[in-house]
Amino acid sequence: MGDAGSGRTRKRAVFPPEDAVPYLRSVDPKLRRFIDRFGPCTMRIERTPSTFAALARAIVYQQLHGKAAATIFGRVQALFPSDRFPEAAAVLATPDDALRGAGLSRNKLAAIRDLAEKVESGVVPPMASLRRMSDEEIVARLTAVRGIGRWTVEMLLMFRLGRPDVLPVDDYGVRKGATVVLGKKEMLSPAELARHGERWRPHRTVASWYLWRAADPGGAA
Repeated sequence: MGDAGSGRTRKRAVFPPEDAVPYLRSVDPKLRRFIDRFGPCTMRIERTPSTFAALARAIVYQQLHGKAAATIFGRVQALFPSDRFPEAAAVLATPDDALRGAGLSRNKLAAIRDLAEKVESGVVPPMASLRRMSDEEIVARLTAVRGIGRWTVEMLLMFRLGRPDVLPVDDYGVRKGATVVLGKKEMLSPAELARHGERWRPHRTVASWYLWRAADPGGAA
């Protein structure tokens, strides 16, 4: 994930993993082998100027390869004079034809307009307010937006807010990694992953990072 406002990626430590890694090694011998294989957790927070920018970017990137999504996102941003992603009010004031011309599908345009309206009405809080809310409160507020599901909010919780105890059980990579770690022949269901993941509390975000690595050991997490 890159910085949604400037196009540059500015990262800092998601949270100190020094406590999480020893804890996870102690409570799950099967996960311990993969922790030892992959080494220190290097997961990072990606800063964003606003909730609107982060979620608009997430909407644009849905069901698209990264390069194509980045091109469309850049074209949308180029419609506005600033090098930062526009505010919700500016998007609402922009004609549909201009946004569609940048490459947004009708569904994504509708989702971004709904997001902008909910930002303006206060349904979607600013980042400063989100930081004071619980994970489930954030999920409830943000999934009220068209096109924003729980998985999208979980990614924001992990990579934008640095919440330490998020386990995205519907994420294919996390489920695949858990299947590999546990040595199962069939893909774990979300419910099975959730049950096993209880032992990883309160460090399920770091556990998820290792599961992504286990699912694709040659890729970057």
